[in-house]
Amino acid sequence: MELRCGGVGSQAAGRRMDGDGRDGGGGGSSKDAGSDDYENLPTSASVSTHMTAGAMAGILEHSVMYPVDSVKTRMQSLTPDPKARYTSIYGALKKIMRTEGFWRPLRGLNVMIMGAGPAHAMYFACYENMKKTLSDVFHHQGNSHLANGIAGSMATLLHDAVMNPAEVVKQRLQMYNSQHRSALSCISTVWRTEGLGAFYRSYTTQLTMNIPFQSIHFITYEFLQEQVNPRRDYNPQSHIISGGLAGALAAAATTPLDVCKTLLNTQENMALSLANISGRLSGMANAFRTVYQLNGLAGYFKGIQARVIYQMPSTAISWSVYEFFKYVLTKHQLENRTLF
Repeated sequence: MELRCGGVGSQAAGRRMDGDGRDGGGGGSSKDAGSDDYENLPTSASVSTHMTAGAMAGILEHSVMYPVDSVKTRMQSLTPDPKARYTSIYGALKKIMRTEGFWRPLRGLNVMIMGAGPAHAMYFACYENMKKTLSDVFHHQGNSHLANGIAGSMATLLHDAVMNPAEVVKQRLQMYNSQHRSALSCISTVWRTEGLGAFYRSYTTQLTMNIPFQSIHFITYEFLQEQVNPRRDYNPQSHIISGGLAGALAAAATTPLDVCKTLLNTQENMALSLANISGRLSGMANAFRTVYQLNGLAGYFKGIQARVIYQMPSTAISWSVYEFFKYVLTKHQLENRTLF
C-alpha cells in the first residue's frame, strides 16, 4: 500500500515524538531545544530504513486485519455454499469459528506474512526514492502530486509482482470447504495442475485495481493532511485519521475490481459452471462479464462492507507503523553518527 507523510524523513521523521518542538507549554528554552533536535535530523532516510519500516508496516497491517480479510474473500463469492452465506462480518467470524474451528479465519496467514514483508519493503523504498527524484525534476525539491502519483504507480508494479502469488494462495485457503489444508499443499497443487501462470492470472486485474486505489487513497490522504496536519509534523493521530478515511474511500471505489480479482484467483467451480465456462477463467474483461452474467450490477459490490471495514484500519495501521519505524530508525542512525 502506498503511504506518504511530508518529506522523505525531513518533516515526518523530523518531529520529536515527545512534543518538545511544539509551541507553548515549555517556555522559550524548551522550544529552542526542540527546534535544535528537529534541525539535526537527517534530511532523508536511508533505503534500508524505508525497507525495514515498510516491511514492519506490511506485516502488522495484514496480520492484524487477516480475519476480516478472510470474511471479505468469502463474502465476494459469486455462488456461495448455503452453509457459507453471511450477513455481517461479526456474524461471519462467529459462524466460521463455531463450525470450522477457532483458528480457521487465520488459515493462510503465514503465506501472507511471507509476501507482505518483502513486498512492502520494496514498495516503500521504490516509492520514497522515486518520489524524491521526480519531485526534484518537476518541482525543484518541492512537493509534486504528479511525481507522487507516478512514484506510487511504479512502486505498485513491484509490490504486486511479489504479492500476487501470495494473494492467490491466501484466497484459495480462505474459501469455504477449500481442498487445501496448508500453503505448501496449495502451492504444490496449483503449480502441478494449473502451471506457474496461475499465480499471476489476476496480475493485470490487481494492477488495474491497485493503481487507481493508490491514486484515490493518496489524493484523499494529502487533502486530509492539509486540513488536520498542515505543518506535516510527526503526528500519529493525523496519520491514523487521514489514512483510515482515505483507505475507506479508495476501497469502496475499487470494490468491483476486487470482486473480479477474487474470481480470477479462486476460480470458483460453481460460478464457472453456472456461467458455462469450461477450463479456467482468465482476463479482466472475461471476469467482468462473468460477474455481471451471474449477479448483475450488484455483483460488482459484493463484500463492499467487509472491504471497507478491512481497508480503513489497515491503512491507518500501515501509516502509523511505517512513520513510527521511519522516525525511530532515522533518529537511531543520527545518534550513532553523533557517538562515533
